[in-house]
Amino acid sequence: MTESQELHELREAIAGLREEIEGRWMRSGAPPADEDPEGAVGAARGEREAPGVLDGLAAEIRARASEVDWLGLFNELRRRFAGFGIAEGGTEIDDFGLDPAYLEQRRGWLDFLFERWWRIETAGTELIPSGERLLFVSNRSGVLPYDGLMIAHAVERAAGAESRPRFLVADWLLGVPFSAGLLSRLGGVRACAENAERLLRTGRHVIAFPEGQKGALKPFSDRYQLQRFARGGFVSIAVRERATIVPVAVVGAEEVHPILFQSSFAERLLGVPLPVTPTFPWLGPLGLVPLPSRWRIRFGAPIRFADVPPECAADPLYVNRTREIVRGTVRTLLEQEVRGRSSVF
Repeated sequence: MTESQELHELREAIAGLREEIEGRWMRSGAPPADEDPEGAVGAARGEREAPGVLDGLAAEIRARASEVDWLGLFNELRRRFAGFGIAEGGTEIDDFGLDPAYLEQRRGWLDFLFERWWRIETAGTELIPSGERLLFVSNRSGVLPYDGLMIAHAVERAAGAESRPRFLVADWLLGVPFSAGLLSRLGGVRACAENAERLLRTGRHVIAFPEGQKGALKPFSDRYQLQRFARGGFVSIAVRERATIVPVAVVGAEEVHPILFQSSFAERLLGVPLPVTPTFPWLGPLGLVPLPSRWRIRFGAPIRFADVPPECAADPLYVNRTREIVRGTVRTLLEQEVRGRSSVF
């Protein structure tokens, strides 16, 4: 399937969402959006020939963003989800918040997402080393950390429950309603060098996303364009802890919540980034339901540091050079997977 065909397929999916969004506006008394002669997201003429495939829809939604009661929506999410999962699970919680009993209770849900909703295919799992400290380094895909959950699930399915890695979560994401407690119970850990090192020293594998917020919040028109890796702290950690880096590429997660733009007003008001998508905030909490895109997770050849002198962890030249090598590897895997996939949905 060609890129233009993929875009056409996405256009049809978004068109259905737009009808539902406009119906909600009309029921609330707001006037419907002007008719777009080219359809919901513009003609499928190739995303590189225009600023973005969803620019037409983004312009319409941006004009209505001031109508959204962001504070009311934020409080509603907090009210509905503040206690989500708190009363469930067991009492054995590790020092990073993982609840094995709760994770086991949610395994059926994770399997459903993996096998049925996103129909995830994996490649390169045979390259994952055993008996080593592992630091998985991946591209960041989407606002909510479904990518970290699914990478961890893929590793567990391939190498066993004892190999399930912990995924690092940015501070800003922990401010989103219901996320902090839920993510911790499922294996999320606040992203910082100290936590990553402690995890590796205690025999737990780690998933890092060096693109950071820029990768998570980039607009849909920039999907799968790998952002700059911040500083290179993951290289220093790998050298100090004698951990093996495993490059990872995730394709499909960028379509889960296609980001049209960010609302600077909402961010100033609430203190956390809240991207606007074709479904959120227009459908309320229902807009958080992820789209059923088709995923591929590919693991690359491991990069070992057993023979690297420990002092290299503090050498900026070595760290920066190695950071770019890892970034180049992830980018190559990502580009190969994007070119090779047959369908977005």
